[in-house]
Amino acid sequence: MALPVAAGLAGVVLPAFGYFPALGGTAFALAPWRALLDWPGIGASVRLSLVTGLAATILSLAITLLIVAAWQGTRSFRVVTSLLAPLLSLPHAAAAFGLAFLIAPSGWFARAISPWATGWQRPPDLLIVNDPSGLALIAGLVMKEVPFLLLMTLAALGQADSARRMAVARSLGYGRVTGWVKTVLPAVYTQIRLPVFAVLAYSMSVVDVALILGPTRPPTLAVQVLDWMTAPDLSLRFMASAGALLQLLLVLAALGAWLLAERLIAARGRIWAAGGGRGQALDAPLRIASALPMALIGLGVGAGLAGLALWSVAGLWRFPDLLPQSFGWRVWADQSAQLWRLAGTSAGLAAASALIALGLTIGYLQAGASRLLGIIYLPLLVPQIAFLPGLSAFALWLGLDGSWGAVLAVHLVFVLPYVALSLSDPWRAWDARAGLTAASLGAGPWRVLLTVRLPMLLRALFIAFAVGFATSIAQYLPTLLIGAGRVGTVTTEAVALAASGNRRLIGVWAVVQMALPMLVFALALAAPALVARRRSGLKVT
Repeated sequence: MALPVAAGLAGVVLPAFGYFPALGGTAFALAPWRALLDWPGIGASVRLSLVTGLAATILSLAITLLIVAAWQGTRSFRVVTSLLAPLLSLPHAAAAFGLAFLIAPSGWFARAISPWATGWQRPPDLLIVNDPSGLALIAGLVMKEVPFLLLMTLAALGQADSARRMAVARSLGYGRVTGWVKTVLPAVYTQIRLPVFAVLAYSMSVVDVALILGPTRPPTLAVQVLDWMTAPDLSLRFMASAGALLQLLLVLAALGAWLLAERLIAARGRIWAAGGGRGQALDAPLRIASALPMALIGLGVGAGLAGLALWSVAGLWRFPDLLPQSFGWRVWADQSAQLWRLAGTSAGLAAASALIALGLTIGYLQAGASRLLGIIYLPLLVPQIAFLPGLSAFALWLGLDGSWGAVLAVHLVFVLPYVALSLSDPWRAWDARAGLTAASLGAGPWRVLLTVRLPMLLRALFIAFAVGFATSIAQYLPTLLIGAGRVGTVTTEAVALAASGNRRLIGVWAVVQMALPMLVFALALAAPALVARRRSGLKVT
């Protein structure tokens, strides 16, 4: 995991300081940095990356913790957690397209309130999507990162012994939210810190969501670096490398600031916790405050995806009509040949990378190599735009760029961390007494693994595979740079259509992009139950 990241960083650092012999850079120099700092929009791009990344992370974490604190143990909380799988299976680009179709001036929200509430007979002249402040980008990131952080928090709750901590707090008269924050949050946050860092790094350097929802003049720094990296003028590669290195430095600075803020909040939090305030009066308003974003996220995802599906079959659809006047499958028919080809490529890459990642994860977990978890997180903490350009240069030098195997390898770099995250907690929670019983009956380690442990963890294995599959489907930048335009997927095609403005065409590709992982998640949830029905007495965990 460390090797491709290190090789990619080396391939970025050297050109950032003028050394790239293939393009005539044979000596180290600061010219790329001077060109970068002289670019007129550099200040605005840096500000956008910092503001949108930090705002999305803070909001996502705050919403997640507030939902858990206010609703843990209730029936509503169980309903919300049951919806995590389909939300996690949704690729970022598909969610961004759904949100864009919902909040655009001619989107479903404007249609629902027009003309009876607004008087609009035509779409209003408002810059909502691609707004210069990045608000739409922040909303799109929050909509996807809250389910991820919620899943990580749920996994941490069992290890934090949250039920007994809350029982003690409630017996002392603490309100639900205040008691949870004072007794459970300190133990939970230490376990979700790395996922929070991953969200921060991703939000600051995301490319596909920023291309769909983010500002354009100037764009975020990661998008601008990609523009320079893919420009026909090869001399821009030096400035692009300097920009990629600057993106890495920005993420490291943000992580440092986050760590400092943790210390300050912890110091202040100890004083607040020792104050003894019970906070019972805060429960009702905080429950309402947490229910609102929870409902908005669910509504935004559901309505956005419904809008994508509707646009993919829409005929004539004038504003402000809420529904199309006619329906048809013309766009689907026109795109069918390419859809089958790219969907097959996407599914093949996703299935292969998820299977390999699952095998590697089982191997390192069985070997007890838990210390490797930090290395597995490395590709999530280092921005993609900071090392993938260098990795693509090495792939070009080795003659591997544009090959299916190279794209599979780079997908594996990002799939493996998520598969490991999904499987690690169920693996550690497995009751080792079953293995000891089998060993006492003469079973060796391999037989215990294959006939006892893996069958008992069947559901977790299927879910981990589905998470890996969805992660691979969502990969845009690795496929674009390492595939060199010769290995296309439904994600690269959908994002490429973002600038076309053809909603019917975008709807078709976005529906296929979200349908592939959702289908695999549905199979992952159904398959263990079907297997268990044939094995009486087997407990699937």
